[in-house]
Amino acid sequence: MTEIVGESLAKRLVAWGVDTVFGLPGDGINGLMEGFRRHAQELRFVLVHHEEAAAFMATGYAKATGKLGVCAATSGPGAIHLLNGLYDAKLDHVPVLAITGMQETSVLGTRYQQEVHLDRLYEDVADYNLMVTNPQQLPGVVDLAVRNALVKKTVSHLTFPNDIQVAAMGEDPYRHPSPGLPLNGRPNLDRPHLPPGEDELGAAAELLNAARRPVILVGAGALHARDEVIAVAEKLGAPVVKTLSGKAVVPDEHPVTIGGLGLLGTRPSEEAMEECDALLMVGTSFPYSKYLPEPGQARVAQIDSDPSLIGLRLPVEAPIAADAKRGLRGLLPLLRGGDGSFLAKYRKEMDDWRAEMRSLRDERRDPIAPQYLMGVVDDLAADDAILTCDSGTIATWSARQWTIRGDRRYYLSGNLATMAPGLPYAIGIQHAFPGRQVIAFVGDGGFAMLMAEFLTAVRHELPIKVIVNNNNSYGQILWEQIILGYPEYAVRHRQPEADFASWARGCGAYGAKVTRPGDVAGAVRDALAHSGPALVDVDVNPNEPPMPGKVKYEQAKYFTEAFLRGQPHKVATVATVVRDKISELRA
Repeated sequence: MTEIVGESLAKRLVAWGVDTVFGLPGDGINGLMEGFRRHAQELRFVLVHHEEAAAFMATGYAKATGKLGVCAATSGPGAIHLLNGLYDAKLDHVPVLAITGMQETSVLGTRYQQEVHLDRLYEDVADYNLMVTNPQQLPGVVDLAVRNALVKKTVSHLTFPNDIQVAAMGEDPYRHPSPGLPLNGRPNLDRPHLPPGEDELGAAAELLNAARRPVILVGAGALHARDEVIAVAEKLGAPVVKTLSGKAVVPDEHPVTIGGLGLLGTRPSEEAMEECDALLMVGTSFPYSKYLPEPGQARVAQIDSDPSLIGLRLPVEAPIAADAKRGLRGLLPLLRGGDGSFLAKYRKEMDDWRAEMRSLRDERRDPIAPQYLMGVVDDLAADDAILTCDSGTIATWSARQWTIRGDRRYYLSGNLATMAPGLPYAIGIQHAFPGRQVIAFVGDGGFAMLMAEFLTAVRHELPIKVIVNNNNSYGQILWEQIILGYPEYAVRHRQPEADFASWARGCGAYGAKVTRPGDVAGAVRDALAHSGPALVDVDVNPNEPPMPGKVKYEQAKYFTEAFLRGQPHKVATVATVVRDKISELRA
């Protein structure tokens, strides 16, 4: 058969090492689908139920592997659906290529059906963004799109009019008045591994050696540098604070770490930030500046492979533009070492905090405490399990109750903090790691948005495990309204809670509905042991507040104002808070 543009695209993706495309076909990409069909043995097309999920799957795949994630959608509405997942990739700095269709070139500009100029629509989300208008542009533009996504860790977008998709690769429809020629390269890439500058390392070492109370803040950019982070922390006697996206940098039980930062973080981390006189930021541009040291309080050094992210949140005295692993390796021999007293203090604080968090895993509480549900999953999951999580209160419970140990990993939408990626992330990651245990911990709100993708897991025989933290409400929004001083409004669904386990069984998978605390452990154990996809839907206490690690006066004030202004369910909420505090005090 004559090679068409759609086939040339598929061949080039295979040459770049791409083995999976997540997407949903349509008449706007039939030529591309034919190319994928011709190379189905090398390039797996994962058929999904919603294009937004396809983009999330590609993003989750890229986050977990470091490789290029690829998603495809038809012209017009299909391509529009991709955008939320693509912004998740852009904001969390992971490489994803989006491939979309476009209406035939001869009708563009005539207000033809589904005529959406996607190259304009994608201007903000995609760093490399092109509508292909000539067969001669391939495979060169594919190389450029892939290189941009991989090197810059961002989104690239190629859109193909459907007449171009089916055009023969040998077609050369135009004269060539310019002296240029189409790009004709090779599908390869060498990322630069430049060493950190000696002067910059010296300045950072001087800053840290002079500190009496140093703290290290690590993010997703340090996930591959666990040993180096621990070595520098032990040398300095510095507590390690982790962003949520960087939760897996250091095992949670390691003596150098004092947990996360921010509303979902720990009290020791927040207090260490308030007390430190030096801060080393590694692989993070943590956005919540109110949780960072006050201006003038601490001297700051920052290591990041993207120089544009250095100094984004705080004035940085010692910038180091380098990969986290290389930067820390270069810094380590220049450090004299601290006396360890600051770290020792916060080790004790962290021991107390862990005891408090364990005390909230109380199986006797009815309604079921979400902390207990997450604690059961944590206890029963494998030491190399991968947990994906939605945004919302589930992020709080997983941040505090999911323990990084062994080769465990943890993924969620970091900077976009969108709802609903937990399930599609799990599907994308299970494709990448078919032998690993992959668990999606999701809320009822996020699951309901993209629940059709559980059927995708069944149809692709993916043994993902889904745990639904069902509070029948948009829990995070509920508490965000209260913390502003207003009673909650329009955030709870009508009773009774949905039974998502019935949906799982209807799809042909394992499904269990849990309403009593005593049934939680057995249902989770059975789900994890099941050979195929499984779902456990657990009705949890809807009035369990995701309290910050350290309650500030303003937060308590607004909380009280919301109750005085008519907050519903206040008796149940107060009772829950009191029980939490009693459990913590007993611990």
